[in-house]
Amino acid sequence: MDMSKTKEIVLCGLFAALMAVGANVSPFLVIGGVPVTLQLMFAILAGGMLGSRTGAKAMTVYLALGLIGAPVFAQFKGGPSSLLSPTFGFVLSFIAVAFAVGMVLGRNRTFAGYAGAGILALVLNYIIGTNFMYAALSFWAEAPSGFSYTVAWGWMAAYLPLDLGVTVVSMVILQRLYKAVPSVTPQYVSK
Repeated sequence: MDMSKTKEIVLCGLFAALMAVGANVSPFLVIGGVPVTLQLMFAILAGGMLGSRTGAKAMTVYLALGLIGAPVFAQFKGGPSSLLSPTFGFVLSFIAVAFAVGMVLGRNRTFAGYAGAGILALVLNYIIGTNFMYAALSFWAEAPSGFSYTVAWGWMAAYLPLDLGVTVVSMVILQRLYKAVPSVTPQYVSK
């Protein structure tokens, strides 16, 4: 096996494990039915450190582990029934988040690049996650009375300060890591 392929497999496994830890840092902290986690941070770091393709692969490994039954999702949940959870869209979004961050930072490591990657990560996470949550609560899960698309987005306002803070911290970590250890530069961005 090629050494770079071995390294990629190990890094995918590492970031899948970090996602599982980030999902359950505070397993009992739930706001409005949505668990508070550090998964967004690890998805951003995966994309920034591993590059777009490998970061997305790591998030796909995490998703696959959860769907086959490993208790790696928030609140130590897992299994195919997770697909029906209203919050499953946020888990799906982590693949897009890692890919997008890797693409942006693979091309632009200026302040604008970090800011753009962070904003894009947050926007993708919210669009995919909130739209999935709306669909789930509208079609197969029980929605509270008065639930609407506007209400679904309104709920997300409670999480925005935390997610914005996590995004900024993630970008600062990546910027400092790139500066301190240039060899961390993603090697899989152009592949």
